[in-house]
Amino acid sequence: MILWSEGSPRAEIGPERAGEGLRAALERLGPRKRVLIVPPDGTRAHSGAGPLTDAAWEYYGRAVADVLPALGTHAPMTGAEVAAMFGRVPAGLFRVHDWRGGVRPVGVVPGDLVHGLSEGRLRYDIPVEVDRLVADGGHDLILSVGQVVPHEVAGMSGHSKSIFIGAGGAAAIHRTHFLGAVFGMERIMGRAETPVRRVLRYAAEHFAAAWPIIHVLTVVGRAEDGRLVLRGLFVGDDEECFLRAAALSRETNVELLDEPLRKVVVFLDPAEYRTTWLGNKSIYRTRMVIADGGELIVLAPGVGRFGEDRGVDGVIRKYGYAGTARILSLMEEGPRAAAGDCAQDLRDSPGAAAHLIHGSTEGRFTVTYCPGRMTREEVEAAGYRFGDLAAMTARYDPAKLAAGLNVLADGEKVFFIPNPGLGLWAARERFGAAKERP
Repeated sequence: MILWSEGSPRAEIGPERAGEGLRAALERLGPRKRVLIVPPDGTRAHSGAGPLTDAAWEYYGRAVADVLPALGTHAPMTGAEVAAMFGRVPAGLFRVHDWRGGVRPVGVVPGDLVHGLSEGRLRYDIPVEVDRLVADGGHDLILSVGQVVPHEVAGMSGHSKSIFIGAGGAAAIHRTHFLGAVFGMERIMGRAETPVRRVLRYAAEHFAAAWPIIHVLTVVGRAEDGRLVLRGLFVGDDEECFLRAAALSRETNVELLDEPLRKVVVFLDPAEYRTTWLGNKSIYRTRMVIADGGELIVLAPGVGRFGEDRGVDGVIRKYGYAGTARILSLMEEGPRAAAGDCAQDLRDSPGAAAHLIHGSTEGRFTVTYCPGRMTREEVEAAGYRFGDLAAMTARYDPAKLAAGLNVLADGEKVFFIPNPGLGLWAARERFGAAKERP
């Protein structure tokens, strides 16, 4: 059932109009006594979900019992981050999702389905767990608020991904990420129908059909003057809600270029990107637009570590962004690997293994990482070139570069992306080729 549907590639839906749309949708649901809101966390601060969460809290008032940011494996939000993103929503309503210890099993996606979706590459069950607040919280409305935008694992983010991954458990997070990596990131990004999305749909249909979930989905684009604007708002309880948002995101957030680019510069806002786990969106979202032999320069003033938690950080430091062949080889060898190079930790953490594949260039181009709080030795050990942040920022000043193609004073051409989390950039021929692969 679609409760609200509005948007187009040129629309600019202001906060007042978005609030009106959300209230109109909620009025159609009727009164509720105990509401759980599941918004994105601070890594999606530009999603428009903060004001919508605030509007939902204002509408339901004391009926809002809990607000559970969909952290997935990300670090918990600080009080300052919560206040900045969610405005007036009382801090006492916020809960922290524990993806390892705070979840309950609800079902299993069978290995035979995974085997087919992976084109015979994998055959494992995917245990599905969700936060206990979602499964056992006694809410008569679960309001899942999120942005639909191209995503390296699911193809498009949002909808059931927010519940089963953002508020999910370790097994599903790890195994869906690895499924996406093995299938091929370029075949997934910017598409609504993918193996991981099929897994999420199976989980929704088989394990969550009775849950009172309503999805509030946004599509955010960049206006010609650089402003971020809300292009679409979709509210509903079914797949059609997601498909409408995904179709608009495809028009709004996928930028196809006629030729591959030799040099791309990406800026990572320090308020949003503090790890390469998140900052490597700069790689995921540009891999299909960078020419063979080209260079990606990542200006990352806030990046100070690799993983969002200590365990994943250690795995990244141990193996680096080694590429598909190396990572799969290590995982196949497992305990039989040479002394000092045992990859059981990769086998135990396939989500981290997937991240190492996603963050690799597969040898096609170079990545010059310019972190604010990491050493040359750390960056180079992970497989990237190290760039001095001050020197690179002086040459490629984010405050002076315009989004898109720039020609510097000395004639150098660079393509600038001010936030990689807002889209996908691809050479037209590569995006089409990836789409057509069987």
